[in-house]
Amino acid sequence: MQDPNADTEWNDILRKHGIVPPKETPKDEEAEEEDVLQQQSVVKTYETLEENEDDFNEEDEHAIELYRLQRIAQWQATQVKNKFGEVGEISGQDYVREVTEAGKGIWVILHLYKQGIPICTLINQHLSVLARKFKDVKFLKAISTTCIPNYPDENLPTIFVYLDGNIQTQFIGPLMFGGMNLTKDELEWKLAESGAVKTDLEENPQKQIQDQLMTSIHT
Repeated sequence: MQDPNADTEWNDILRKHGIVPPKETPKDEEAEEEDVLQQQSVVKTYETLEENEDDFNEEDEHAIELYRLQRIAQWQATQVKNKFGEVGEISGQDYVREVTEAGKGIWVILHLYKQGIPICTLINQHLSVLARKFKDVKFLKAISTTCIPNYPDENLPTIFVYLDGNIQTQFIGPLMFGGMNLTKDELEWKLAESGAVKTDLEENPQKQIQDQLMTSIHT
């Protein structure tokens, strides 16, 4: 796709009629304003073309229409990819709306926890980081007994992984996580094995630790 910030006559025409946003300003200062302008340019109606149809021939209108469709598709893909980005807190009354009805093709990761349990606190910290990394996945947490009455503390932490409202994988109890030595990468790998996230880790971090231990033993 042509760079909308390039100084070309074609881009000047597109800017004049609102097809592309104004030329970029420094990203660190104007990031939010730029995103708003881009979204506004994408959702402009076809009235813009109708009002200025005398300025374009048939070939120009066809090119602009293709460009607009590309921009819409790009914007929609970005919105889906960056849909979430943080860990939401829910209770039992929110379960159906937030989990069962999360949406088709949406992965949901729900952590049942209780305050005062160190490994639950650790996992919540890891999930906060992973939620920012995998913004297309819905990360949730809930105090266990608000979702499942009398849920035993010995089963905590518990992580349920859902797709289309159905459980795909479950991790129950501290032994499933390796205790307080659990790292963020190890948790990411577990979630990747369930299919919920697409990790960029090349191998299981736990295997690296095991290899190091075996090397130490042999040495």
